Amino acid sequence: MKNPQDYKPALIIIDMINDFHFHHGKILAEKALNLTKPINELKAAFHEQNFPVIYTNDHYNLWKADLDTIMNHCRNPVSERILDEIQPSPDDYFLIKPKHSAFYGTALNTLLHQLGVNLLVMTGIAGNICVLFSANDAYMREYSLHIPHDCTASNDDHDNENALKMMKNVLKANISSFSENNYNISSMFPS
Repeated sequence: MKNPQDYKPALIIIDMINDFHFHHGKILAEKALNLTKPINELKAAFHEQNFPVIYTNDHYNLWKADLDTIMNHCRNPVSERILDEIQPSPDDYFLIKPKHSAFYGTALNTLLHQLGVNLLVMTGIAGNICVLFSANDAYMREYSLHIPHDCTASNDDHDNENALKMMKNVLKANISSFSENNYNISSMFPS
Protein backbone atom coordinates (compact mmCIF):
# COMPACT_ATOMS: atom_id res chain seq x y z
CA MET A 1 0.00 0.00 0.00
CA LYS A 2 1.06 3.53 -0.67
CA ASN A 3 1.63 6.18 1.97
CA PRO A 4 -0.48 9.37 1.79
CA GLN A 5 2.57 11.29 0.53
CA ASP A 6 2.73 8.90 -2.46
CA TYR A 7 -0.62 10.15 -3.78
CA LYS A 8 -1.04 13.08 -6.10
CA PRO A 9 -4.74 13.80 -6.52
CA ALA A 10 -6.70 15.72 -9.11
CA LEU A 11 -10.27 16.92 -8.73
CA ILE A 12 -12.39 16.04 -11.77
CA ILE A 13 -15.63 18.03 -12.20
CA ILE A 14 -17.86 16.34 -14.77
CA ASP A 15 -20.61 18.07 -16.80
CA MET A 16 -21.52 20.71 -14.21
CA ILE A 17 -21.41 23.32 -16.97
CA ASN A 18 -24.68 22.25 -18.48
CA ASP A 19 -27.72 23.67 -20.26
CA PHE A 20 -30.08 21.08 -18.70
CA HIS A 21 -32.07 20.98 -21.95
CA PHE A 22 -33.09 17.33 -21.77
CA HIS A 23 -35.81 15.15 -20.28
CA HIS A 24 -35.74 15.65 -16.49
CA GLY A 25 -33.20 18.46 -16.93
CA LYS A 26 -34.93 20.68 -14.36
CA ILE A 27 -34.83 17.87 -11.80
CA LEU A 28 -31.11 17.33 -12.37
CA ALA A 29 -30.50 21.11 -12.30
CA GLU A 30 -31.99 21.32 -8.79
CA LYS A 31 -29.72 18.49 -7.66
CA ALA A 32 -26.70 20.04 -9.40
CA LEU A 33 -27.30 23.30 -7.58
CA ASN A 34 -27.09 21.38 -4.29
CA LEU A 35 -23.74 19.94 -5.39
CA THR A 36 -22.11 23.33 -5.95
CA LYS A 37 -21.35 23.93 -2.26
CA PRO A 38 -19.55 20.63 -1.50
CA ILE A 39 -17.76 20.67 -4.87
CA ASN A 40 -16.60 24.25 -4.28
CA GLU A 41 -15.36 23.28 -0.79
CA LEU A 42 -13.32 20.48 -2.36
CA LYS A 43 -12.12 22.81 -5.10
CA ALA A 44 -10.95 25.38 -2.54
CA ALA A 45 -9.01 22.69 -0.64
CA PHE A 46 -7.40 21.49 -3.88
CA HIS A 47 -6.41 25.05 -4.81
CA GLU A 48 -5.02 25.64 -1.31
CA GLN A 49 -2.72 22.63 -1.68
CA ASN A 50 -1.87 23.34 -5.34
CA PHE A 51 -3.51 20.15 -6.60
CA PRO A 52 -5.05 20.30 -10.10
CA VAL A 53 -8.74 20.88 -10.77
CA ILE A 54 -9.97 19.61 -14.13
CA TYR A 55 -13.38 20.28 -15.64
CA THR A 56 -14.54 17.82 -18.30
CA ASN A 57 -17.62 18.77 -20.20
CA ASP A 58 -19.90 17.94 -23.08
CA HIS A 59 -19.22 20.07 -26.15
CA TYR A 60 -22.88 20.65 -27.17
CA ASN A 61 -22.01 20.10 -30.85
CA LEU A 62 -19.93 23.28 -30.76
CA TRP A 63 -16.65 21.30 -30.77
CA LYS A 64 -14.85 24.23 -29.17
CA ALA A 65 -12.75 23.73 -26.08
CA ASP A 66 -13.39 27.36 -25.27
CA LEU A 67 -14.84 27.87 -21.81
CA ASP A 68 -16.60 31.16 -22.63
CA THR A 69 -18.27 29.67 -25.70
CA ILE A 70 -19.55 26.67 -23.72
CA MET A 71 -20.65 28.84 -20.77
CA ASN A 72 -22.55 31.22 -23.06
CA HIS A 73 -24.21 28.33 -24.88
CA CYS A 74 -25.32 26.75 -21.59
CA ARG A 75 -26.54 29.93 -19.89
CA ASN A 76 -30.33 30.03 -19.50
CA PRO A 77 -32.81 30.59 -16.64
CA VAL A 78 -32.49 26.96 -15.46
CA SER A 79 -28.67 26.81 -15.49
CA GLU A 80 -27.66 30.37 -14.60
CA ARG A 81 -27.31 29.99 -10.82
CA ILE A 82 -25.37 26.75 -11.20
CA LEU A 83 -23.00 28.24 -13.76
CA ASP A 84 -22.39 31.29 -11.57
CA GLU A 85 -21.57 29.04 -8.59
CA ILE A 86 -19.41 26.40 -10.29
CA GLN A 87 -17.50 28.16 -13.07
CA PRO A 88 -13.83 27.29 -13.43
CA SER A 89 -11.11 29.47 -11.96
CA PRO A 90 -8.36 30.80 -14.25
CA ASP A 91 -5.90 28.09 -13.10
CA ASP A 92 -8.33 25.20 -13.64
CA TYR A 93 -8.11 22.93 -16.67
CA PHE A 94 -11.05 22.62 -19.07
CA LEU A 95 -11.54 19.73 -21.51
CA ILE A 96 -14.46 18.89 -23.78
CA LYS A 97 -15.59 15.30 -24.21
CA PRO A 98 -17.54 13.75 -27.09
CA LYS A 99 -19.29 11.00 -25.10
CA HIS A 100 -20.08 9.91 -21.56
CA SER A 101 -16.60 9.15 -20.24
CA ALA A 102 -14.17 11.94 -19.40
CA PHE A 103 -11.45 9.73 -20.92
CA TYR A 104 -13.05 8.74 -24.23
CA GLY A 105 -11.68 10.84 -27.08
CA THR A 106 -10.06 13.40 -24.74
CA ALA A 107 -6.59 14.38 -23.60
CA LEU A 108 -7.44 13.66 -19.95
CA ASN A 109 -5.19 10.62 -19.49
CA THR A 110 -2.24 12.43 -21.10
CA LEU A 111 -2.82 15.49 -18.90
CA LEU A 112 -3.04 13.35 -15.75
CA HIS A 113 0.22 11.58 -16.61
CA GLN A 114 1.92 14.91 -17.30
CA LEU A 115 0.73 16.20 -13.92
CA GLY A 116 1.86 13.00 -12.16
CA VAL A 117 -1.65 12.29 -10.86
CA ASN A 118 -2.52 8.84 -9.48
CA LEU A 119 -5.71 9.54 -7.48
CA LEU A 120 -8.88 10.97 -8.99
CA VAL A 121 -11.56 12.65 -6.91
CA MET A 122 -14.55 12.57 -9.26
CA THR A 123 -17.59 14.79 -8.89
CA GLY A 124 -20.48 16.01 -11.01
CA ILE A 125 -23.44 14.77 -13.00
CA ALA A 126 -24.94 12.43 -13.79
CA GLY A 127 -23.66 9.94 -11.27
CA ASN A 128 -25.22 6.96 -13.00
CA ILE A 129 -23.96 7.90 -16.46
CA CYS A 130 -20.98 10.21 -17.03
CA VAL A 131 -19.46 9.92 -13.54
CA LEU A 132 -19.87 6.13 -13.58
CA PHE A 133 -18.46 5.73 -17.11
CA SER A 134 -15.53 8.02 -16.26
CA ALA A 135 -14.85 6.09 -13.06
CA ASN A 136 -14.88 2.81 -14.99
CA ASP A 137 -12.33 4.16 -17.45
CA ALA A 138 -10.19 5.56 -14.63
CA TYR A 139 -10.23 2.22 -12.83
CA MET A 140 -9.12 0.40 -16.00
CA ARG A 141 -6.23 2.89 -16.19
CA GLU A 142 -5.29 1.98 -12.60
CA TYR A 143 -6.08 5.29 -10.92
CA SER A 144 -7.18 5.21 -7.30
CA LEU A 145 -10.68 6.65 -6.98
CA HIS A 146 -12.58 8.78 -4.54
CA ILE A 147 -16.15 9.68 -5.50
CA PRO A 148 -17.69 11.67 -2.62
CA HIS A 149 -21.34 10.63 -2.34
CA ASP A 150 -22.43 14.23 -1.70
CA CYS A 151 -20.67 15.52 -4.85
CA THR A 152 -22.56 13.56 -7.49
CA ALA A 153 -26.22 13.35 -8.47
CA SER A 154 -28.49 11.69 -11.01
CA ASN A 155 -32.06 12.35 -12.11
CA ASP A 156 -33.17 9.48 -9.90
CA ASP A 157 -31.73 9.14 -6.39
CA HIS A 158 -32.06 5.34 -6.45
CA ASP A 159 -30.02 5.18 -9.67
CA ASN A 160 -27.38 7.41 -8.11
CA GLU A 161 -27.16 5.18 -5.02
CA ASN A 162 -26.79 2.10 -7.22
CA ALA A 163 -24.01 3.77 -9.21
CA LEU A 164 -22.20 4.73 -5.99
CA LYS A 165 -22.50 1.14 -4.71
CA MET A 166 -21.06 -0.17 -7.95
CA MET A 167 -18.18 2.31 -7.85
CA LYS A 168 -17.45 1.33 -4.25
CA ASN A 169 -17.81 -2.45 -4.63
CA VAL A 170 -16.46 -3.00 -8.15
CA LEU A 171 -14.11 -0.06 -8.75
CA LYS A 172 -12.81 0.06 -5.14
CA ALA A 173 -13.74 3.75 -4.87
CA ASN A 174 -13.90 5.55 -1.57
CA ILE A 175 -17.35 7.20 -1.53
CA SER A 176 -17.09 9.06 1.79
CA SER A 177 -17.74 12.78 1.66
CA PHE A 178 -15.13 15.46 2.10
CA SER A 179 -16.83 16.49 5.36
CA GLU A 180 -16.71 12.87 6.63
CA ASN A 181 -12.94 13.13 6.15
CA ASN A 182 -12.90 16.26 8.33
CA TYR A 183 -12.24 18.45 5.29
CA ASN A 184 -8.80 16.92 4.90
CA ILE A 185 -7.72 15.87 1.42
CA SER A 186 -4.99 13.52 2.63
CA SER A 187 -7.48 11.52 4.72
CA MET A 188 -9.32 10.75 1.47
CA PHE A 189 -6.32 8.80 0.17
CA PRO A 190 -6.38 4.99 0.35
CA SER A 191 -4.30 3.54 3.18
